[in-house]
Amino acid sequence: MIHDLQGEANMTPVVGMLLSAVTENSQRLKSITEGMSQEEVDYKGENNQFNSTAQLIRHITFVDMNWVYRIEGAVLPQRLIEQYGPMIDENNRLPLVQGVSRDTLISRYEGVLTLLKETCAHLADADLDRVVTFGHQNEKQATIRWGLWHMADHNRYHQAHINQLRRLFQTQTDC
Repeated sequence: MIHDLQGEANMTPVVGMLLSAVTENSQRLKSITEGMSQEEVDYKGENNQFNSTAQLIRHITFVDMNWVYRIEGAVLPQRLIEQYGPMIDENNRLPLVQGVSRDTLISRYEGVLTLLKETCAHLADADLDRVVTFGHQNEKQATIRWGLWHMADHNRYHQAHINQLRRLFQTQTDC
């Protein structure tokens, strides 16, 4: 297998390359979570001090859903906020996710990736210069180019947390 950041045939070069980075990281997320039991998906560390894999996948999904709508120049509908959100709970932490299977979480994430792919098919490289707002209060600004890069980077960042949880879980179950 050859790794490359080649975009889709129906996309402009830079848009395709950035989408490819998001896609590659999503494939890696699927592979590093493959075969997780429900107990492991819900595991939050020995003293419940970390976010679980379920919380992290749900968070990645919600962040990416928000970016899809920003890129489209639209507001995320309330029904999707209720389905995938909120971003943080009343304690400024990732909301609790318990008893939702890895396959369900990944399937929801793949649905967001499908929307992203459809959105990117309508972008030209020049559209990447458009500035959008983001953040908990829409207090920050970024180009769409940065937003697509951030989706890939953010996913990979939380994969490190998931890998750490997997090691901790394995250590706990080996004892």
